[in-house]
Amino acid sequence: MITRAALKSFEAVRASHDDGDIKLRGDSNIKKILTLTSVAEAAAGVLLIFVPSLIVRLLLGAELTGVSIPVARVAGIALISLGVGCFPANASRSGMLTYGILVTLYLLYLGIRGEWVGLLLWPAMGLHAILTTLLILAFVRDRGTKFMKAN
Repeated sequence: MITRAALKSFEAVRASHDDGDIKLRGDSNIKKILTLTSVAEAAAGVLLIFVPSLIVRLLLGAELTGVSIPVARVAGIALISLGVGCFPANASRSGMLTYGILVTLYLLYLGIRGEWVGLLLWPAMGLHAILTTLLILAFVRDRGTKFMKAN
């Protein structure tokens, strides 16, 4: 059972916007830490995309070979998306949108390049493209609805 005091302290930490996103209130230290960790995760993701072998060697003391390089790059895309989605000023859906766009483009690149093409590469790329398109359309429709309500 949730008590009145628990609800009040919960509300003191966060408040919901019209679109369901969370806005941090009060403690600026939380915003600073969240900003720092978001930037750090996104930076780690960028490094994993551009120099995956170096990063894995420095973190784990192992060499990346073969298919582990594209897998590390997809992990880098996920870290960038996590950073974008958790950045205090962003809407929560922006992380998923970032991931969808970047992973679709990367899977397309892998398929065109032809070095790492398995049975499910093209279906996975197509599914990501469809889901990302639906997310973009929902985002645009949601923004248009809010704009119309405001006027």
